[in-house]
Amino acid sequence: MGDWTEVADGVHHKRYNPLDVSIVVIEGEFGVLAVDTRSSPREADELIADISARFDKPIRWVVNTHAHYDHTFGNQRFGPFGLDVDVYGHRNIRRHFAQFEAPRLAAARRDPSREPGGQDWSEVTLTPPTHEVAERTTLNIGDRKVDLIPLRPGHTDTDLVLLVRDANTWVLGDIIEESGPPMYGSGSFPLGWPGVLEQLLEQMRPGDRMIPGHGQVVDRSFVVRQTAQLKLVADGIRDAHARGLSPDEALWERDDWPFPVDGVFWAFDRGLRQLDAPTEAR
Repeated sequence: MGDWTEVADGVHHKRYNPLDVSIVVIEGEFGVLAVDTRSSPREADELIADISARFDKPIRWVVNTHAHYDHTFGNQRFGPFGLDVDVYGHRNIRRHFAQFEAPRLAAARRDPSREPGGQDWSEVTLTPPTHEVAERTTLNIGDRKVDLIPLRPGHTDTDLVLLVRDANTWVLGDIIEESGPPMYGSGSFPLGWPGVLEQLLEQMRPGDRMIPGHGQVVDRSFVVRQTAQLKLVADGIRDAHARGLSPDEALWERDDWPFPVDGVFWAFDRGLRQLDAPTEAR
């Protein structure tokens, strides 16, 4: 979707189709850190070639912002059987792979028509991070430091954001989306998601740059607005549960939902289930 854009000093952003997924490269003294690995080994090969052509330093580190396929199915090209670089990600990614991505991958191999967009997953080997992050961790990439911050359950229970301290830049993954509505996909926690963002907003400053999982760079005010929209959905789920409404009944009571109704349906379906099983909602 275009060339690399330097968002801040040594922090580069490129948007890739399919899905307008954000890839971020952070330059360090002795190498570069790449954020996310795209949807397949073929797409990862393209990414590696693009990084090699643009930057004169080797890829030394990779970070997954969360477990979903469009951010991790290229991991094998970077991990122990690929470039053999350090791959960092939330400690729950391995479990999420087993619960969600592995069954989806198996189903798509049995019937490729199940997946929109003609995804070719015939060569995918699920490759979890080599370094599991359970608490805030600082990576020293030579002459600068990057904070890896695992989050409480929100978009998933595998979300991890990066803060490039000297560049005042956050890499947010899919806890914020710009080019489409937030996705209540596999393993989402719609009730907790707004609170996760509220905690992060306490650390964000007005001049900070925010790179979402899909779309263009945004600012703190955009995050504030999307947090309010996610909270409206979460409050609607709690109200529906208190009144004993089904997702369909609750959704069609009003026509001012901040996101398309088909996506909000999945938020209600999952959120109501979590309220019925409080240990799952965390």
